[in-house]
Amino acid sequence: MKKHEEQKSMKALGRRFSPLSHDVIGCAIEVHSALGPGLLERTYRDCLAQELSVRRIPFEVEHPVAVRYKGVLIECAYRIDLFVNREIVVETKSVSALEWIHEAQILTYMKLSGARTGLLINFNVHRVKHGLRSYIY
Repeated sequence: MKKHEEQKSMKALGRRFSPLSHDVIGCAIEVHSALGPGLLERTYRDCLAQELSVRRIPFEVEHPVAVRYKGVLIECAYRIDLFVNREIVVETKSVSALEWIHEAQILTYMKLSGARTGLLINFNVHRVKHGLRSYIY
């Protein structure tokens, strides 16, 4: 499937995504179209950040998230790959298959950050839509 066909396919699915989520997914498709599968997670994260910048979508890379444990605040316990507009947690992966631990990770990041939306994107797939999971908290 060509890039424009995949984007059209995502537009058909876009009814379940917010406009901002749809834009982030479009950026992921662009990155995957340019690079394909097989690279390191950090490469995809950094390229996705570049694509978000080009489209002037606000985001933070490795946004720190604190944890409260028995009344004590543990600063910077975790880092969110990309925190888009302080609304969407984006976790990038480059794995053979997404596992339950990846889902637990993004749900935890959403809870700790107060984000209501999460996108888990595995770039080690033939098409982005096969590696995409979205979450609403």
